[in-house]
Amino acid sequence: MGDVMRLVTFVRKNQTEQKQQKDQLGLESVGVLLDGDTAVLDLAAAAPGEAAFGSMLALIESGDEGLRRARELCRLRHGPALLAVEDIVLRAPLPRPVRLRDCGLFIAHLESGLRELARRSSAGAEDPDAEFQRLMASGRFDLNPLFRERVMYYTADHLSVSGPEDVITAPAGAKELDFELEFAAVVGRTGREVKPGAAHEHIFGYTVFNDWSARDLQMLLMPAGVGPCEGKDFAGSNTLGPCIVTRDELTDPYALTMTARVNGQEWSRGGTDGMHHSFEDAIVHLSRDRAVHPGDVIGSGTVPSGTGFDLARSLKDGDVVELEVEGIGVLRNTVRVPALPSNDS
Repeated sequence: MGDVMRLVTFVRKNQTEQKQQKDQLGLESVGVLLDGDTAVLDLAAAAPGEAAFGSMLALIESGDEGLRRARELCRLRHGPALLAVEDIVLRAPLPRPVRLRDCGLFIAHLESGLRELARRSSAGAEDPDAEFQRLMASGRFDLNPLFRERVMYYTADHLSVSGPEDVITAPAGAKELDFELEFAAVVGRTGREVKPGAAHEHIFGYTVFNDWSARDLQMLLMPAGVGPCEGKDFAGSNTLGPCIVTRDELTDPYALTMTARVNGQEWSRGGTDGMHHSFEDAIVHLSRDRAVHPGDVIGSGTVPSGTGFDLARSLKDGDVVELEVEGIGVLRNTVRVPALPSNDS
């Protein structure tokens, strides 16, 4: 497989003060993590003027030739371009995806989420257990068969992407912020009407994805029938990172362990082997009638038990959430859940 390509977008720490005063576009660099993730090679500094290293999207669009050149630079290890990780700040590896769609590829998570929703709905009844059984028997909380038959998805805000170590703040009016343990495929080439046997070739690589949710707002708004609205759509609500691992580096992306930790304590563990649909299935489906493009990001949906909601547990203000996918890395964020204004006069 050659050098492991763990691609990152970063800013140098001596630029962070400038970054607070001007647009980040001129400050971000694309690089490769090396030496057990203790160093990063700044590709643009190692090969000045090469267009493929102007941004992560440019590298993705450059295809196999760009990756070949990046591997060559890693072997050369150009001294001035090699930085210690202590001297950089990681950003989302693809800060501005061309498009971002989150799919329901893990069916078991959706089923467990519906059961938990029924349990919450029955909590205020005189006999909660009996009410829960009645609700489940009613069929109202059965998973729609379409989720098994085809790839279901929603379009997320590709301009609201956050990255490693970013602080994630609950949206206005929310007091229940929740993580979602997912990973994502990054599309590497344009394709329309992609055939199943060719879909794998359209994957550039993989990253960790946290599809944050404000559960109280989500439950309040979804009965309107138009989706979760700001329950999932708020500042920084789509977190990617810490890197993109190119597809050739993962022997089997459907045999990876996925783990969620809160303040260092493991809350959830699952595996990509539980996916009902694959990323290839998603590419085939999403390329019908229109194209997928380099820089499109496709979320997996959440692994079973991969949310606090599934576990009947809630995050608190200041909690540190770590999502880890084997072979990719750890995506870490701190959550802020500001206290709601008191109704007292």
